[in-house]
Amino acid sequence: MREAKAVADGFHELYGTAPDGVWAAPGRVNLIGEYTDFNEGFVMPLALPHTAVAAASKRTDGLLRLHSADLAGPVVELRVDELTPRADAGWAAYPAGVVWALRQAGHPVTGADVHLASTVPTGAGLSSSAALEVVTALALRDLFELPLAPSEMAALAQKAENDFVGVPCGIMDQTASACCTAGHVLHLDTRDLAMTQIPFDLPAHGLALLVVDTRVKHALGDGAYAARRVACERGARELGVRSLRELPYAGLPDALAKLSSPVVRDCVRHVVSDNERVRRVVNLLAAGDVRAVGPQLTEGHASLRDDLRVSCAELDLAVETAGAAGALGARMTGGGFGGSAVVLLEAGAREPVTGAIGKAFAAAGHPEPGVFEATPSRGARRIS
Repeated sequence: MREAKAVADGFHELYGTAPDGVWAAPGRVNLIGEYTDFNEGFVMPLALPHTAVAAASKRTDGLLRLHSADLAGPVVELRVDELTPRADAGWAAYPAGVVWALRQAGHPVTGADVHLASTVPTGAGLSSSAALEVVTALALRDLFELPLAPSEMAALAQKAENDFVGVPCGIMDQTASACCTAGHVLHLDTRDLAMTQIPFDLPAHGLALLVVDTRVKHALGDGAYAARRVACERGARELGVRSLRELPYAGLPDALAKLSSPVVRDCVRHVVSDNERVRRVVNLLAAGDVRAVGPQLTEGHASLRDDLRVSCAELDLAVETAGAAGALGARMTGGGFGGSAVVLLEAGAREPVTGAIGKAFAAAGHPEPGVFEATPSRGARRIS
């Protein structure tokens, strides 16, 4: 991996010695199941080939030194015993938050030198922050010989983002980065963290899954994401259930009739129906009817657009244009308010669909979108 050598070389240039090791953790794209993870529901992410890479060495003097090859600026120096949630640490809050979460859990992390670089597009809804958190957690686990399973690392990375950075995300992104396997989509039950790796060999079916990066940067820390979470939690309280996961799809009309707030009603409708869409996709994949997954994606996008209202003009244009150009289905993925869409299509339709999306964006005056194939890839691992 060329990125690993470049990051190791950058570490040596920064800190004057070779790193103790190099690690990588991927970004993810979510096939189906959005805004369901913090409602104890179901999700189906897959890891991308794009990764955050960390070269790191252990320290015992309480000093944490962090540097990113992707951002201008000096090495950020922090004291591990002085780490404070919600402090203005910028990008460094993500890896620093992992150190804080590990120490909060009683793990004896006494400092580290870390140099990072990432090929995961930022602000594209592809979990660049989770990749950064998970690769830091994995490096520190190995450096300090901590007894942590991948799922435990994911939970600590989520705690870092929730409580240190201040973004109330669910567990999906970190779990996907830590636990996905190559050639599979991960069916995750976020209530008990039960995982099933489902084979997802699209080329064998003559299909492909594209990611369309709209270039519209999203920021989940601005309050809009948190507002949807609050509405979901309110809906659960009003319906007398622990989480919206408890609501059966067949009982959705009765549940909606009990809610007075239109905003809460719409959020509940989306979450319960998206859990049902995940169930349908699992069954379709098990039956080998992969093409029938497409309409589930498009239906999910309509719910995210109309009920949750987290889409944007560029995402809607990508989805609508892909469908008109012959794609089997498409939807926005991630937290929304920008970011990316996923498109399921016949492998031979890639150029016509991609071309149509590019022309539509140009005609609308939008920047040219980035398009790449989503190949189900391996989760977090040590490289050297």
